[in-house]
This record gives sequence, structure tokens and C-alpha cells, in this order.
Amino acid sequence: MGIEKDIQQAKFRNAHQKAGINLIYTVAWMRDKTKMIFDSEDITSQQFNILRILRGSFPQPLSTLQIRERMLDKMSDTSRIVDRLIVKGLVKKVICKNDRRLVDVVITDKGKKLLERLDLRQDEIDGILGHLSEKDANILSDLLDKVRDGGE
Repeated sequence: MGIEKDIQQAKFRNAHQKAGINLIYTVAWMRDKTKMIFDSEDITSQQFNILRILRGSFPQPLSTLQIRERMLDKMSDTSRIVDRLIVKGLVKKVICKNDRRLVDVVITDKGKKLLERLDLRQDEIDGILGHLSEKDANILSDLLDKVRDGGE
């Protein structure tokens, strides 16, 4: 099945338009696939991304600006997402040691345990692209890097 069948469009202006549409469609498709996994833990993909960032920096806390710089979706309202994670008890705010006027964020034990449960489902997440060989996955990754490198 190709993009033509998936979106019921037989003609494209050129190969670049087709590739761009295919990329947008595939991102949405992957988001839907991972959403089912994240829904099981009552979190969003953006919340998952923040939790993974904070686990990677643990025990060092990060400011919301530092979190935003590391996020996959740079358009996210990081402060709002962090506030939702606080309500769920998955992260907490701590006073910055260097500047007591600032607040940093750190993952809680509850947040780490949630990620451990999702780690057990990593094969399922990887399986979304599992029909690609390792070589194909590397080629795809290299091509996506090339797309972004050309757009700057």
C-alpha cells in the first residue's frame, strides 16, 4: 500500500510534494500508533518525552527552558505540560541551587516507575518500524537527517 492509496490521491505535483505529504502522513500514523501505548499510562507523547528527558538528567534537575531545548516537539508549551505532570505526581519542582528565584524540574519515583513500565513495552514501540531491516532503518534515519540539514 502506498501513499496514493492511503490518502486516495493519484497525482502529485512532483516527487518532492509526494515525499513531503508522505512524511506528514507517516508522522501522524506513528503518533496514532504510539498514542495507544501512552494512553495505557494516561500520558501524552509530549509528557513521555519530558519524563525521558528528566530521567536522562537525573539526579540533576532541569529548567523548563532546558527541557524545551531537548524536546522533540519544540512547539510544545513546556510549562503547561510540566504542570500537568506535577498534578499526576510524576515530576516535582525544586528551587534552583544557583539562583533561588528560579525553579527547576526533577522526575519523581512515581515518574521513574511509569517509565520502567513503558520500557517493558519498548519492543512494541520499536515494532512500529519493525518491518524495516536495520539497514533500511539506518537509511531512513540518514534521509531524515538530510531533509533537516537541507532546511536550515
